[in-house]
Amino acid sequence: MRWCRGGSGPARPARGGSGTIGAVTTAEPEILTTTLQTRIAQAIGQAGGWIGFDRFMALALYEPGLGYYANTRPKFGAMPQGGSDFVTAPELSPVFGQVLAAQVAEALERTGTREVWEFGAGTGALAQQLLDSLGDRVERYTIVDLSGSLRARQQERLAAHAHRLRWLDALPERFEGVVVGNEVLDAMPVQLLARVGGVWHERGVAWTGTAFAWADRPTALRPPVEIEGPHDYLTEIHAQGEAFVRTLGDRLARGAALLIDYGFGESEYYHPQRHMGTVMCHRAHQADDNPLADVGLKDITAHVNFTAMALAAQEAGFEVLGYTTQAHFLINGDLLSKLELLPQMERAQAAKLMMEHEMGELFKVLMLAKGEPWAARGFARGDRTHRL
Repeated sequence: MRWCRGGSGPARPARGGSGTIGAVTTAEPEILTTTLQTRIAQAIGQAGGWIGFDRFMALALYEPGLGYYANTRPKFGAMPQGGSDFVTAPELSPVFGQVLAAQVAEALERTGTREVWEFGAGTGALAQQLLDSLGDRVERYTIVDLSGSLRARQQERLAAHAHRLRWLDALPERFEGVVVGNEVLDAMPVQLLARVGGVWHERGVAWTGTAFAWADRPTALRPPVEIEGPHDYLTEIHAQGEAFVRTLGDRLARGAALLIDYGFGESEYYHPQRHMGTVMCHRAHQADDNPLADVGLKDITAHVNFTAMALAAQEAGFEVLGYTTQAHFLINGDLLSKLELLPQMERAQAAKLMMEHEMGELFKVLMLAKGEPWAARGFARGDRTHRL
């Protein structure tokens, strides 16, 4: 079972995806990946024989009708037998959304707003849990999602709340409310930096004529901190994720944002021993480290540098209300008392949300606010803001 993200990356142009490319249906994996491979190879050729990994990742995930999040193949689910590749926290247990709803309700009250904005809503599981829990405290629930096939699933699942729902392809210039992004930042394309023989390169992708291959170019780009030691070192920088957070800060006139994802603070992210980077792929609940193979058929992700996100947020006018592990956040939100009410099997599933070796430690929660800050309940104990 793989803990992964719940939605399509929202910082890019709309990726509707009809599910067909001429006579090619995205249900045929070999044809899909061959067609997408050809499309990416053309982009590499047009760029002079090399593209950065961020460009490759964007094409592999979001190319219209073909990319992983733009085609109609199954993605979310608890078991691979149904064709899914990973499960997310809201699908693991509805308790996740119920606990999160208490923090969202507090934020709505504190900011005097009545709208929730969810980015990359996946199957709609989290939206359903939040809407069921929040009731009339939410006048409108806006989903910003780029996947046409996922939007159709969301509309079906959330039919009972249709009168409060709307879907957008992009963020408006000005808005108010509480933003929720569960496993969204890890979807943002990243640039790869490789120190080889003491020289920093940007690691990109070339086309050999039959397959994609890694190709390094010297660069002036650097990680945000000095990497100790002379050894070869591979890592990521997160320009698109930071830009997304800045856009939120620039456009959110009043409200708050909750960003939940797997990742680390900067000192841990760029630790000298983390020399292989964090990019991973996921298919059929199995992980691998080769994003150049089977394009369009598997997810590609990178862990989040939460220090970079917090700094970008502050530059855009946000106040950082808290940063902690998912376990601390959920326990502060009264998860334990909710677990006691569940049948044994459901309790065991929900407990994975806070177990250190499951989702509890690796996943973090970053909360931001526009306006007067307050002591948010999710960070009452275990706040790690000082470690960002």
